[in-house]
Order: sequence, then C-alpha cells, then structure tokens
Amino acid sequence: MSQRLTSQDFDQELLILFDAYVHGDLDRRGFLEKARRFAKAGVTAAGLLAALSPDFAVGQQVRPDDTRVKAEWVTVPTGSGAGGIRGYLVRPASAGTKRLPMVLVIHENRGLNPHIEDIARRLALDGFMAFAPDALTPLGGYPGDEDKARAAFATLDQAKTREDFVAAVDWLRGRPDGNGRLGAVGFCYGGGIVHWLATQRPDLNAAVPFYGNSPAPDQASRVKAPLLVQLAAVDERINAAWPAYEAALKAAGVRYEVHQYPGTQHGFNNDTTPRYDADAAKLAWTRTIAFFKTHLT
Repeated sequence: MSQRLTSQDFDQELLILFDAYVHGDLDRRGFLEKARRFAKAGVTAAGLLAALSPDFAVGQQVRPDDTRVKAEWVTVPTGSGAGGIRGYLVRPASAGTKRLPMVLVIHENRGLNPHIEDIARRLALDGFMAFAPDALTPLGGYPGDEDKARAAFATLDQAKTREDFVAAVDWLRGRPDGNGRLGAVGFCYGGGIVHWLATQRPDLNAAVPFYGNSPAPDQASRVKAPLLVQLAAVDERINAAWPAYEAALKAAGVRYEVHQYPGTQHGFNNDTTPRYDADAAKLAWTRTIAFFKTHLT
C-alpha cells in the first residue's frame, strides 16, 4: 500500500489554490492553469488535483453495513423551504427504544456525500441519534461526483436551504425516540450553518462549527447555545472574520470555547483528503464528543 499523502506533501500555495477551487472561487480550468507550475517529476496539474480530491474509501471508519448501527433514509417535509429534505438517520443498534441525545450533522458545500454519512455513523457509535440532511435534495440529491455536486450546490436558493435545515431541527427535536436535547455539528459550509442556527434557535443545546463562516457580530447576542468552535491554523478565508465575532460573543456573555489547531489546513477533520491532520482531527473529535455528552445527556 502506498503511503498516504498529507498536506506536507504539497506546496502551501497549491493548497490555497485548491481551497479556492473547492469553494467556487476558482473553476477547474482556472485551478489546472495555475497548478501547472507546481507539477513536477511526471505529475501533471490534473494529477495534483486528483491527489488532493477526496478518496471516500480511505477515510471510511464505519461501514454502511456495520451491524452496530441502524440507519435509514427519511424525507422531512419542509414547508417554506424547498418542500422536503432527504437525510440519513442513524442510531446505535443496541439502543433499542431508548431515548437518545440528538445531533444534526451538516455537510460541506457538496451535499451529503459518503464522508458525512460516515460522520453520522461515528456519532451513532458514541451513543447519539444523528441526522444528516442533504441540501441538494431539490436537485436530486448528492450526485456521486464532487465536481457535479459543487456545481449544483452553487445554484441552490440559500434562503430556502436554510429553512430546510430549520425544518430538520424541528423534525429531529420532535422525535419520540429523542431525549429532548439537540446539538448540531457542521463542517465548512455546514459550520457556517451551525453558527447561523445558533443565532436562530434558542432551543439548540450545543453547537460545534468546524471552520465555518462566522455570522455578523451584531448577531452574537442571539446565541443561547454553548459553542465549541474548531478552527484551522492556515485558513485566512474563515479566520479573518473570527476575532470580531469572538469579541461580540464575549460582550454578549455567550458560553463558548475555541480551539485552533497548529499547522492545520481548512478541512483538517476530513480524512478523505490530504488536508486531513490525524492528530488534530482526533483531538477535535474527542472534544466534540465530550462537549455533546456534557450538554446533551
């Protein structure tokens, strides 16, 4: 088996270009043109893009057919949203009819891909009922291709999408097999949605945004849920807005803790790409589970 690549195997400027490509600031052609100068030793710009792109198999920690979890697909009516949002609901198989703490899992800007499904299963193994909705539901759902997913995602009506996530909160909170306490975790785009939900839902019991966009500082006083904010070290796009929002959280007396992981890139928790940092991800996830157990059980 070949050695797994890490962010240390790539030039930092190339990683910044890849981040711009992932988040729609640079199209595929633009990335390949700019990445050519980093190609060497027979590795083309297209080869660099392939090496940086997700490999869902290598990052999978809990198989979909793992008998320790019970998973199903459900569609939640969303009213003022897009009309309905399909999602992946997972419980520990051993829980039976036990009422469980609940966690809403919000994906990155590619919809509900196999990595986020795996995150939901991991939460189930830690004793939570996890629900991961797919914002791409109105467009047919995650298409199985990251480039197609990213392109489709850019066409969503974000106001309706946010309403879909609010409906998912209501649906999950209303389930009789839940214990009445609800948290949310999200990554990148999903981290921004978790931040936003914390300003909208005073009944949210815990919120964990991973490297997500911060709301406007004047929204901080609306946050009632305790926050666990996870930030990368090298992530100017996200980190630039954090100091002002943190100051507003402090002024509003919001309960929060923030961790920034030295040497990490945006996406460091995603173990399907070379930006994954195993030590930082393990620590961040340990903190996440402990935080949810403190506030949801």
